[in-house]
Amino acid sequence: MNALPPNAPPPHTPRTGRIIAIASGKGGVGKTWFAITLAQALVAYGSRVLLFDADLGLANVDIQLGLMPRHDLASVMEGACALEDAVLRHACGIDVLAGRSGSEALAQLSPEGLAVLLAALGRLAGGYDVVLLDLGAGLGTAVRRLAAAADELLVLATDEPTSLTDAYAVLKLHAADGAPGPAAILVNQASSPANGARTYGALARACRHFLGREPKLAGIIRRDEKVRDAIRHQTPLLTRHPSSAAAEDVRAVAANLQRSRASSATVAPAFAQSVPKDR
Repeated sequence: MNALPPNAPPPHTPRTGRIIAIASGKGGVGKTWFAITLAQALVAYGSRVLLFDADLGLANVDIQLGLMPRHDLASVMEGACALEDAVLRHACGIDVLAGRSGSEALAQLSPEGLAVLLAALGRLAGGYDVVLLDLGAGLGTAVRRLAAAADELLVLATDEPTSLTDAYAVLKLHAADGAPGPAAILVNQASSPANGARTYGALARACRHFLGREPKLAGIIRRDEKVRDAIRHQTPLLTRHPSSAAAEDVRAVAANLQRSRASSATVAPAFAQSVPKDR
């Protein structure tokens, strides 16, 4: 990958409110950790970033970051505060919109409620360079609608057969939903770059053969014990272990995202307008 040198100044890019959804199909592949680390890396490259915990009903971004929000997404949907009032700033520079684990109201959010949330989030996104949506595991309606409404979808996969199967299912449904934004594959917990390339190749071939499209490779993140340590200490990886292998790999992903945003001359479509109807 063509990563920026560690001390290179970030490319100058206009603020467009680009929304990137991060999905995995199954849990346990490091999706939330990656969303947090990517957000921190993008902030380091000069972007204003909002990390939205879109795992409705089973949120844990606030736990991994050691945050105790006064207001969260459930507060917003209950009418206790406006969406922007639920955003809080982490010490590393990320703005966070926390969810609430165990919230039945969020887990069972109606299509109308989801539409209201998407419209509000679309307005809020205008104040950011990048909004990252940490989607929930599984293939439920809310996950699919959020993925389809984003400007880009990143699908995490590991070399485990169940992860590959579930990642393919996410990509298949994303294509079936007619989502206008492109999808890309991010290989996590790779034993080596070569192993990561093989994992991507297997998934890309399946997409090409059965879906008639081949998602690009967004990056390969090497397996790194420093990740577990950072999560255990509720501290972002780039703060606790900035020189680790996984930190280097996530910076490369962030740098490539910055370049693609800088080279794009078009402004992303309105978030709420791209939401597909329930099927």
